[in-house]
Amino acid sequence: MKKTLVALTIALASSAALADKQPVTVVLTAQSTMTQGMAMVLTNQMQEQGAQVHVLLCDHAGDLALKDAGGEALKPNNVTPAQLLDAALKKGATASVCALYLPNSGKTAEDLKDGIKAAKPAEMGAALLEPNRKVIGF
Repeated sequence: MKKTLVALTIALASSAALADKQPVTVVLTAQSTMTQGMAMVLTNQMQEQGAQVHVLLCDHAGDLALKDAGGEALKPNNVTPAQLLDAALKKGATASVCALYLPNSGKTAEDLKDGIKAAKPAEMGAALLEPNRKVIGF
């Protein structure tokens, strides 16, 4: 009985810790490589500090979501913003391109990295209005 209570307490504490992750949406529209890089560095840092991050990419920043995304490597770590986005995705972040990106860029859903889709405005709007969500724009 005592072991069962201990196991139940640990399970509840673990699920509570997961539920308490700070939701953050990073909205990235900047064309500047350095701004894109800083947004992705901070995205990764927020994740490491316990946040559940979603990245919304619009305008030229939507290009980071492409399978063939390249870009200029930034010092001091010689990584591109696209590589930093990939690192965040591997650690559990989610990402989408804004609903206007695909129809206005000449790209298709097949051009996007696995797991990245076009955001649905109603769902994105609802997420941005969540009371505990932080929204950060670059």
